[in-house]
Amino acid sequence: MLGFRIAKRQEPLQWGSFFIFFAALAFSLGVSCLLLALQGKPFMHALYLLWDGAFAHGYSLEATALKTIPIFLCSLGVAVCFRMQVWNIGAEGQYALGTIGATWAVLTFPDMPAWALLPLMFVCAAFLGALWAAIPAYLRLRFDLNEIISTLMFNYIGILLLEFLVYGVWKDPASFGFPMTVIFPDSAVIGSLFGRIHWGVVVCVVVGMALSVFLKRTRLGFELMAGGENARAARYARMPYNFLVMLVMAMCGALAGWAGLIETSATLNRLQPNVVVGYGYTAIVVAWLARLRITSIALFSILLAGLRVGVENLQLELQVPAAFAGIMQGLLLIAVLAGQFFNWYEVKRIPRIDASGIAADGEGKQV
Repeated sequence: MLGFRIAKRQEPLQWGSFFIFFAALAFSLGVSCLLLALQGKPFMHALYLLWDGAFAHGYSLEATALKTIPIFLCSLGVAVCFRMQVWNIGAEGQYALGTIGATWAVLTFPDMPAWALLPLMFVCAAFLGALWAAIPAYLRLRFDLNEIISTLMFNYIGILLLEFLVYGVWKDPASFGFPMTVIFPDSAVIGSLFGRIHWGVVVCVVVGMALSVFLKRTRLGFELMAGGENARAARYARMPYNFLVMLVMAMCGALAGWAGLIETSATLNRLQPNVVVGYGYTAIVVAWLARLRITSIALFSILLAGLRVGVENLQLELQVPAAFAGIMQGLLLIAVLAGQFFNWYEVKRIPRIDASGIAADGEGKQV
């Protein structure tokens, strides 16, 4: 009787990741089509609507680009943390604190000119986002508290704090009871670059390039990557490991805070509860799919942003539940991560041993 064993490859498959991703994408789309068929929906038409809503024409491309911006910024921060093996699940809460910081600057200094107010908004959003992320980092270093639990809990606190403000002291008296602030003045709105695309795209490009240079060309970037490989070795080599943990968490909080600021200022032009729509959680999926590579993060941010926009099209045309986007994201992540197994490992057949003790293959030939 033949047996099998799992062996690690000497080198990963050539082009393995490329084919694994597309196989995983096909698998996740196939399962999604099956779910649609079980609901009595025309799944071929649904695939067309998914593509049409996300990438088929100018308006859909603009909508995809607008959602790509906050996902990309949050994903960069999450990826930096994961490189250090700091499992920050709190980008959603840090995003919410960024919106609060930016809105505080606008409501406190509404008459400030744009050249001063916009930089102040970026500073306040980054500061509050970084502070919100630094607290779980300190709890991990000081009390060995698991950062997965603490950052996840801080998400709920941050979102509820946002709701407390927009339902309370920051609520616009002229909003007919709806929870939202006053509309931001023109000096607090990030302007349009072309069409509906705003200057947040430029922020993404600059931040992505700066982060790439930081990780590859600076001593701190090298220490950060080394610390993620082996924390004990990093401490033995006298690298500032505790400082690096605080740094990556603060960087993630600041980037998520900027994502919240850009979404609040450029897209909504005011603060309201629906500014928090799960970009921080999507960022975790993007970071893992991209294997923490900045260029790949950009590509997967576009893909998952398009998925969100496309599912909105399905909701309008086929009355598909909003949760369907989350199902598709989860299927894609699980399929890609499972597929990575075959990139690094292979299943080998163990020759059977006959009565004489000689190994033979499945056809009875001696080997």
